[in-house]
Amino acid sequence: MITTRGVGMESSGWRSGFVECDEGRLRVLLAGERGSPVLLLSGAGVDNALLSWRHLIPALAERHRVFALDWPKQGASRPWRGHAGHERMLRCVTEVLDHFGVDAVDLVGLSQGGALTLAYAIDEPQRVSRLVAIAPAGVVSFPVGVHQLLWLTAKVALLNRTVPNWMLRSRASVRSFVRRGLVPTPPDDVDDLVDEVQAEVRAHGAASSDWQNSSIGFRRMHVDLRPRLQEISCPALFLQGDRDVAIRPKHTLAAAARVPNARLELLPGHGHWPNRQSPARVNTMIGNFLAE
Repeated sequence: MITTRGVGMESSGWRSGFVECDEGRLRVLLAGERGSPVLLLSGAGVDNALLSWRHLIPALAERHRVFALDWPKQGASRPWRGHAGHERMLRCVTEVLDHFGVDAVDLVGLSQGGALTLAYAIDEPQRVSRLVAIAPAGVVSFPVGVHQLLWLTAKVALLNRTVPNWMLRSRASVRSFVRRGLVPTPPDDVDDLVDEVQAEVRAHGAASSDWQNSSIGFRRMHVDLRPRLQEISCPALFLQGDRDVAIRPKHTLAAAARVPNARLELLPGHGHWPNRQSPARVNTMIGNFLAE
């Protein structure tokens, strides 16, 4: 059984509540009273619904009913008992939609959330009206040797939990991580962004997610959506920064080419978080696409 409790109004205008599941609770942010529904799916690691979608939620809420999900063990979706791998994460999407009585939705996903956006459109095509995938994971491969090193990192807590927490122990290190890995050209609110990331690291740590750790096998990716991308039947928009060091542009370009009639926007000078680097520009792109 899933129930919602603790719904309240935030000062910024969105509502916050918790969907209770067998393993724990999912926080869902809600905004907008009318229009077609949109579900926002954030990335992994220190990310959460507010970090990714702070600027997009109010922009979309003018014309849509907006839902933004904190993945299990991320943001305020804690505590969570058990593993939150690929199939469980997909069920989270279904649980949120079913709970709020949404039959079909526009999905917007970043990185980990982009992979799950694509996967959900493949597995549940009748429930996805449109999708936006921003620097999606789940469509990448690595050379032999590099792949095995990444697999080892995913399996050893020292490497996927202890080391990231040690590396992000100071504000200066967090700022360097944000600038080098996420927003190579700083937005106007870069200091606020660094504060947000640092607060999340201090509160919950900087470990990689269950989805990240389980998506890679010793010889191959356990989550590789590329063979099934041609099954996506809804309108699709891919957004990709050309300076992204987490998801290389070549992977997103190749993935978009596999999706029938997909549109691709390559953003010059942008990194892995174009939604925070240039929120007004990205908000307009997404809003216009969803309005078509």
